[in-house]
Amino acid sequence: MASMTTPQHFDLVIIGTGSGNSIPSPDLDDKSIAIIEKGTFGGTCLNVGCIPTKMYVYAADVALAARESKRLGVSAHVDAVDWNGIVERVFHNRIDQIAEGGEAYRRGEETPNITVFDHHARFIGPKTLQCGDDIITGDQIVIAAGSRPILPEPYASAPVPVHTNEDIMRLPQQPKSLIIVGGGFIAMEFAHVFDGLGTEVTVVNRSEKLLRFLDEDVSTRFTEIARERFNVHTGTGTALESDGKGVRLTLDDGTVLAADAILVATGRRPNGDQMDLGASGIEVRSDGRIKVDDFGRTTCDGVWALGDVSSPHMLKHVANAEQRAVQHNLLHPEDLRAMPHDHVPSAIFTHPQIATVGLTEAQAREQGYEVTVKIQNFGDVAYGWAMEDSTGICKLVADRASGKLLGAHIMGPQASTLIQQLITAMAYGIDMRSFARSQYWIHPALPEVVENAVLGLEW
Repeated sequence: MASMTTPQHFDLVIIGTGSGNSIPSPDLDDKSIAIIEKGTFGGTCLNVGCIPTKMYVYAADVALAARESKRLGVSAHVDAVDWNGIVERVFHNRIDQIAEGGEAYRRGEETPNITVFDHHARFIGPKTLQCGDDIITGDQIVIAAGSRPILPEPYASAPVPVHTNEDIMRLPQQPKSLIIVGGGFIAMEFAHVFDGLGTEVTVVNRSEKLLRFLDEDVSTRFTEIARERFNVHTGTGTALESDGKGVRLTLDDGTVLAADAILVATGRRPNGDQMDLGASGIEVRSDGRIKVDDFGRTTCDGVWALGDVSSPHMLKHVANAEQRAVQHNLLHPEDLRAMPHDHVPSAIFTHPQIATVGLTEAQAREQGYEVTVKIQNFGDVAYGWAMEDSTGICKLVADRASGKLLGAHIMGPQASTLIQQLITAMAYGIDMRSFARSQYWIHPALPEVVENAVLGLEW
């Protein structure tokens, strides 16, 4: 191991192996590259986020469908949930092998120009990092260090185990009851997962409305559905302690909740605050994100940032798109490519599934658009009849003057798939006044929900 007084210099240093791990390409084979990863290769999405959670979501979808099948004239039930079998399938048979394989590849003979470091990295000078006992410098540095769960009080100092998305999926056994603190993406996905698999779920949220950042119609409808399905309490935890068997949470109104375990999902914090960024002249925004310009450059020349550590969108597909932009900019400094932040979609894999892109109705009106709006029920089209769906909606917000789609908000089966054609329509500026009748819509497939929503916009 190199002495701390003997820096190792690289053409490129990459901190983080989520989207950052995709930067090395054949075009960079002639460059010496350092990759720094203090945790598990693959980042949040692969190991504790998008991918494993959706594998759990799918299992919950299947179990819930069996429980709700009576309305279709089918008598079905779930005999048992093999929690350890799910953990084995998701992690031991799939995720862990991919993570281990990714690290082995970067350390192997296939990438001789890459050196892997496995300690925490912090800046000790301009473009100079300390990583364990090593000092590393780079002509170019890319910070792709991600984010971590926020643990507010009383959870941060509680005398009982407090779980986050980073460990809840690897519990040694499925809890019979679970308190979930939070009302956002992560909280509502795990509420669906555990309830679907048979755990009694209690949700604690600061506000009356769940997923309150969504369009008003979607958030309101989802909150009504969630309150029928879960035990939902409005308030803030003031004390968390053991009750001998599990945990006991006291809320600010005096309510006392008990459960086998507790999951806190109240948001995530960019990891830049752990890296002594100021030593390299790297500025940070008031919300904790590393400050970058339109091209991903930080305030230190030669240092770039992407993904959760700097992006306004904590989404894996955005981090991947930013990675492609930064990779291009590293290779083509004479032809910089801006970070792609237009028409960013997102999906929430709860139940009903939710997907959204663009402006909410309120945002569109605040920005001065004269809008036309249509809410189309899933249950009003043939495939919706087949599913006996009574909750799904597709809401479109368009500009009367130009015919352009300003926002799309879908809640219901396969929302994350149905919204893709609307993302395309926004990306290419397609006029909604001709969109529906300029193409075929397969009958009686579910996209007819979108077709009817488009036809329902009044011009």
